[in-house]
Amino acid sequence: MPRPYVLLGCAMSVDGYIDDTTPERLLLSNAADFDRVDEVRANTDAILIGATTMRRDNPRLLVNSEERRAQRVARGLPAYPLKVTITASGDLSRDLKFWHHGGEKVVYCPDTVTTKVRETLNGLADVVSTGPTVDHGAMLDDLGGRGIRHLMVEGGGTIHTQFLTQGLADEIHLAIAPIFVGDSAAPRFVNAGQFPGGSAHRMKVAEVRSIGDIVLIRYLPKETSGDSTS
Repeated sequence: MPRPYVLLGCAMSVDGYIDDTTPERLLLSNAADFDRVDEVRANTDAILIGATTMRRDNPRLLVNSEERRAQRVARGLPAYPLKVTITASGDLSRDLKFWHHGGEKVVYCPDTVTTKVRETLNGLADVVSTGPTVDHGAMLDDLGGRGIRHLMVEGGGTIHTQFLTQGLADEIHLAIAPIFVGDSAAPRFVNAGQFPGGSAHRMKVAEVRSIGDIVLIRYLPKETSGDSTS
């Protein structure tokens, strides 16, 4: 079965941060951009966040629009996309909102923590081993076998870095907020890593548009812009 098309979605500050270090989540998007994200979610088959983001932000990760959920059902789809997470440590609390809202859930993890995760969640999600390590390719193969054709990845930075350094992302949506965070301890869109092509690879820009005070940029990381300077 073909692997799903992978879209990375992220809101960040002008200086590349996706949050600050305060206990409250930093809301980078405006109302119109949150609605755009809801529309993207409604048109995808599955949504993925990393376990660290789950623990830090405790999101429900839903399609919030009742109309969009109804449109999904009218198309013969579940009201909510499949919710996906991946964990190396297996440290997942069953009290997180992720498990108790929306539709079906699946967790991908290494062999070493599969039993631990199954015992913790006790039926709240399907738990799938990816082998001796966290294997994103094995995860995408399994999702493809489940009929998932479009996967939206909402982070955080470690997950984004893993998908990008392994060449697994087909598209990136960057919503840039007109603020600076300026705190080196805050999480960033991506971490240090060896990205395909390195600094010589210039990604193709598919779209640039403003959404109120947000600038949305769509990149196609597997394609090249062809632009260069001498």
